[in-house]
Amino acid sequence: MTDTCLSPAEAKAELARLTAPVSKQLRSAGMLAALSEMLWAAQAALVATALGGLVAPPASLSVPQAAIGFVFVMLLRAALDAAAQARANRAATTLVASERAQLLTEAARLDARATGMAPAELASLAGEKLALLGPYVSRFTPAMTRSRIVPIVFLALVAPLSWVVALIFMIAGPLIPVFMALIGMAAQQASERQMAHMGTLNGTLADRIAASADLRLLGAEARAGRELSIVFHILRARTMKVLTVAFLSSTVLELFSALGVALVAVYVGFNLLGEITWGSWGGQLHPASGIFLLMLAPNMFQPMRDLAAAWHDRASAFAVAGELKAAKAMLSEEGQIMGSGAAATALPPAALSWHGLALRPGPGASPIALPDGHVAPGEAVAISGPSGAGKSTLIAALAGLIRPDAGEIRWGETALAEDSADAIRAGLGWLPQAPQFIAAPLSEAITLGRPGDLSAALKAAHAEEIIAALPEGLATPLGDIGGGVSGGEARRLMLARAHHAQAHLILADEPTADLDAETAQLVLAGLMALRDGGAALLIASHDPTVIAAMDRVIALDGTDHDAEDRT
Repeated sequence: MTDTCLSPAEAKAELARLTAPVSKQLRSAGMLAALSEMLWAAQAALVATALGGLVAPPASLSVPQAAIGFVFVMLLRAALDAAAQARANRAATTLVASERAQLLTEAARLDARATGMAPAELASLAGEKLALLGPYVSRFTPAMTRSRIVPIVFLALVAPLSWVVALIFMIAGPLIPVFMALIGMAAQQASERQMAHMGTLNGTLADRIAASADLRLLGAEARAGRELSIVFHILRARTMKVLTVAFLSSTVLELFSALGVALVAVYVGFNLLGEITWGSWGGQLHPASGIFLLMLAPNMFQPMRDLAAAWHDRASAFAVAGELKAAKAMLSEEGQIMGSGAAATALPPAALSWHGLALRPGPGASPIALPDGHVAPGEAVAISGPSGAGKSTLIAALAGLIRPDAGEIRWGETALAEDSADAIRAGLGWLPQAPQFIAAPLSEAITLGRPGDLSAALKAAHAEEIIAALPEGLATPLGDIGGGVSGGEARRLMLARAHHAQAHLILADEPTADLDAETAQLVLAGLMALRDGGAALLIASHDPTVIAAMDRVIALDGTDHDAEDRT
């Protein structure tokens, strides 16, 4: 992946852009939380008035009256806190879900030439990393709002009572955000290193799981285990570094708030004892005023203490914002498939034809001009040519998985375009060279939730013995690349999926590549069974056996040979 590090200003701007859709909810949550915190002044005033009257009668408010008022304000604060937290949590859930859906949608629509994020990296970003935006939204943002409002209000309340206490607040309070900013830089760097290694770990783990059968055959399990152990140890060390920075930052900031509260307590105590007679605007503090100042002091620093506790959430969000921005930039540079990829009703069987196609085999490559061709319903056609001639690129383009640089593709009279791609693809069966499965039980991975005769599909694809050998049969979940079965078995299972779908046209890319002769023959038999069932076949292959079984061959040298030409 490209560089994901953002400067603090860039990260702040990116987070502001990300949270813009939920900014109204966040503002209201922050204001409700701030109002709840400020109501502590009312509770402190009630307690101070009642206790101050007992120490220095007469009392303007009785203890029972103060207790009733205190409980009422406490319940009001609890309701405000609950409402604020509920709004902040909804905003966090909305933000994470929206960004996750957008990321996965863009990744799912990448064309067949995309060389960007590995599936494990995408899963890590869309899953555990994006989830780290939630605490930033639900905890840090409301805490930031409280820290900007509450200290100013409390300072305004204490200033008329004691300029010394106000001065303590003015000196100790700003030190907390200053040290938070200094510590935040180290926290962000530690979080970025942890995020980067988290994606590396997921990719390594996915690769090892997918290759577990090969590792056992080669006797390399111990070495693979040691490599994973090293990666785990590095991630653990970086995670501990993040936690260490978070712990130390909270300790330093707690120290400043504790010192501020202690200084207020010392001043108020000596003033009430008559040892200090200055600092309270020309006289000794009244006991009620002293109690009020003592009760208000901890909550003067509480918003900033909460902000310090959530400062690690900010550092994590900065790191995620950088990686998310880099991922989106990478995805935007890749090509997109035609259509939305949504479910659609298949068009009736028709000939697939293409004219004047020019395709780029990869990003930055020059377009390759490809010969015109067509495949009629029920026909079996091979596409032949040397490696690099564009066979796989052509097959992908015919499915709308690559946008042509020039030319036209038609399904009967319907041109392949944005509004028709999904309907055309609904009538196609796709057998890529690298098998792909969904994360679900094998029965669902084959049927994709569609009705049909699964047993007949498995029999036609010669895949019944594969199911019988799996530990849970059709309930066995396979990895996204078919972990747990061999390459040939994975292709036969994909053939079963094509049989079950009853597609009008099967597009297959090197279906027998890297297979032994017996397995290749089984795959070819499964393909021909599809043709016997009425489906057309268009197969890109350099396998002479596969080519010989077709009715016609389209060579990428521009020639078109029928079956008699090849006998």
